[in-house]
Amino acid sequence: MRGYAALITAGGIGTRLLPFSKEIPKEMLPIIAHDGDDSLELKPLVQAIFEQLYTAGIRNFYIVVGRGKRAIEDHFSPDPRFLEYLEKKGKLPKGMSDFYEKIKSSNLVFLNQPEPLGFGDAVFLIDGPFIVQAADTFILSDGVEYLERLTGLHRKYRASATILLREVPQAQDYGVVEGDYVEPGVLKITSAVEKPETPRSHHAIMPVYVFGHEIFEALSKVGPGRGGELQLTDAIQSLVEAGERVIGVNLAGDELILDLGSPETMIAALKLSLQHADERSHAEPELAKTKRGPPRRGEPGIGRNVPEHASLPTLVPLMIEWRTVHGREAASG
Repeated sequence: MRGYAALITAGGIGTRLLPFSKEIPKEMLPIIAHDGDDSLELKPLVQAIFEQLYTAGIRNFYIVVGRGKRAIEDHFSPDPRFLEYLEKKGKLPKGMSDFYEKIKSSNLVFLNQPEPLGFGDAVFLIDGPFIVQAADTFILSDGVEYLERLTGLHRKYRASATILLREVPQAQDYGVVEGDYVEPGVLKITSAVEKPETPRSHHAIMPVYVFGHEIFEALSKVGPGRGGELQLTDAIQSLVEAGERVIGVNLAGDELILDLGSPETMIAALKLSLQHADERSHAEPELAKTKRGPPRRGEPGIGRNVPEHASLPTLVPLMIEWRTVHGREAASG
C-alpha cells in the first residue's frame, strides 16, 4: 500500500461525548493494547489507527484536526528528552519508543479545519489515491486484512470509490447504500443516502474509504447536506449518478468494530473487544491464524452478536495484537 496516502479525520467536536470532549479530543480516548510482548499499555485510539495503517505499508499521513485538538498534535510530536528521562529511570515503555520510530519514518501533515464542516470538507485537503478513516473508529481485523481487501478490490474493479460496509438491523443513523452483488461480500453500489428516515437496505457505511481523484469533482458538485456539513455520502451518490464505479465491501464475519464516538458505542466496543479477546485466547494457534474470506451474501458483517443488556465485568481490557504476515513489524528509520 505504499502508493497510498492516508487521511485520518479528527476534526469533529464530539458532541455525543460532552462534557468530556469539550477540551479532550475523543480520538485520544484510550484503549488497552497488547503489542506482542508480556506487557499491556494504554494507547490513544488515533495512535492505534495510525499504527495499523503504518503496518499496512502507508508512510504518508494527513491528520485533520480542529479547535481543541492540540493534544493530538502534541502526542505525535516526538519528545527525545522525555524518552531520555524515562530511560534513566528504567521506565521507558517499548511501545512509546516504537511509536516514535514509526513517526520518524513517516511523513505527517496536520491539516487544521477551523470549524467542523464535515467529512467531505476534510477530503478536499488531500490528493489521491488515498484511504480515509475516522479517528474514532477502529477495525479489529486479522492483522491488516481488511485494508488489504479494500485496496485490492478497489484496484480489481478500477473503482472511483470503495467503501467499507456493515450489515445493521437499524440503519437510520448511518449512511446507507443499495447495490448488486458482483461477488460474495462485494457490492456494485447503485445509490447512497446519508441517514435516511426509511432505509431501503441494511448496508451501512463504515468510516473507512478508498478514493481516486474522481471524488474531488464529485465534492465540488455537492453543497452542504445533512447538518449543514459537506457529506461524503452525497459525493458518493454524485459519483454513482455520473456513471463512476463505486464498490462496497462487507466486513468479514470475524472482523469487529470499536466505535468510541458515543457512550453507547463505547460500551458496545468493550463488549466486542471482550468477545474478541476471549475467542482469541481459547482458539488453537492454527485456527487463530486461519484467514477467512469475505462473508457470504446475507451473512452478518460482524462476529457473533452481543446481547443488548449483557453485563460487563468491572474492568474489561481491549486486547489488540499487531501482526503482519512476517510477525511483529519493527519500525524502520
